[in-house]
Amino acid sequence: MAANDAAMCGKEGLPTAPTTAAASTTNGTVKPDYVHMSDEEVMEAVKSGALKDHALEKTLGDCERAVAVRRQLVEEKVGMTLEGLPYEGYCYDQIHGANCEIVIGYVQIPTGLVGPMILDNEPVYIPMATTEGCLVASTQRGAKAISEGGGAVSIVVKDGITRAPAMLLPTAMAAAQLKLWVEDEANWPAIEAAFNSTTNFGKIKSVSVAVAGRNAFMRVACFSGDAMGMNMISKGCLKVMDLLYEVFPDMKLISISGNYCADKKPAAVNWIEGRGKSVIVEAVIPAAVVAKTLKTSVPALVDVANRKNLVGSAMAGSVGGNNAHAANIVAAVFLATGQDPAQVIESSNCITLLEAVESEGSDEPDLHISCSMPSIEVGTVGGGTSLPAQAQCLEVMGVRGASRAPKSPGDNAQKLGRMVAAAVMAGELSLLSALAANELVKAHMQHNRKPAAPQPAAPAAANQSPPPPPGSTP
Repeated sequence: MAANDAAMCGKEGLPTAPTTAAASTTNGTVKPDYVHMSDEEVMEAVKSGALKDHALEKTLGDCERAVAVRRQLVEEKVGMTLEGLPYEGYCYDQIHGANCEIVIGYVQIPTGLVGPMILDNEPVYIPMATTEGCLVASTQRGAKAISEGGGAVSIVVKDGITRAPAMLLPTAMAAAQLKLWVEDEANWPAIEAAFNSTTNFGKIKSVSVAVAGRNAFMRVACFSGDAMGMNMISKGCLKVMDLLYEVFPDMKLISISGNYCADKKPAAVNWIEGRGKSVIVEAVIPAAVVAKTLKTSVPALVDVANRKNLVGSAMAGSVGGNNAHAANIVAAVFLATGQDPAQVIESSNCITLLEAVESEGSDEPDLHISCSMPSIEVGTVGGGTSLPAQAQCLEVMGVRGASRAPKSPGDNAQKLGRMVAAAVMAGELSLLSALAANELVKAHMQHNRKPAAPQPAAPAAANQSPPPPPGSTP
């Protein structure tokens, strides 16, 4: 993997080592030539404060060497070796200034593949990066059952990332006036023109304002093409702020993100209004498939789902958590495809519903399953999606990069959102089946535990009496 990663990583934008050892001069001050120093000399410069740790990559012009030097410094500080954390052969040139700072290596995560699963009349494959045993195998079982039943169908009913700047007005009445002005249809063209002037792909879709005393929170939603879109919408919101300053000169922008977005935290607003891709996916599983592949029955499955996903979640006061383990699958797909792991919080909002439905030609009912997920936040460009391993996973899914003709902008990101929802449904179906058959613990103990190595019996002493039986008095 390391060799392939290195081959796929470019080195544009990084300083190159000079061919001579001449030190540079700025304003009469001679700057040390760290490039041609030994690693030990560079380490001493960092320890003395002459060179900043975070500047190693830029200063040395060799990102992997910078990581190696930093690792040695860290090993001295913590008093242990980092040999268990690999670092050689990774594409540090690509992540420098984009994905991670103060780098000391990379973490390897096993990646499994679910598929083929029939989704919208085509076979799809879904990579999952996880360290949880049984998760991929279980999701694969669900995918198999879905495909044996004819496949799943899905749709994106809403597509818009959101940002909600927090503003402070002189009075509560002024905050209310701002709300009325922003939500007045007559002012929409001006807001739309301001926002859309900042981007070629982003298009503002809606805006609303929530007021709390003198505080106003303007929740803006925009279509962001194949990007997840946070940078895009933030830039557009700043332009809208300029427009609002003209109308409300006493307004103060407190924060470009006021937590009414709501990004990377549990929030009812995402569950109700949606954020990112709002996806619905469903399938019908014949009773025979439920019995053969899932090892349970339709009535048992429906009963478990209702009592767990609906009653149990209601008792817990859950918001967006009417599911068995949607976050498990969302997290695994996000890690494999370079999404923002923190957005698993809202992206795993899901209600999973199971119903018994009439079956054609059989007295036994079939199973209808659906997952409604209003806030899946994904992109196929930007962030971690361009890293070699993550890009390869997106390639396997058929959604790598920006959508090209004959596709429309945003098609790849929408398809990724639909595939995430379909994978969640497969995982839900399999886990609920295991629960209905009371096989969950048995499966984990069988497949997720390595057998303990046999321990040699200690030799008994020549004149030692055998131990008394349990419960007896010696």
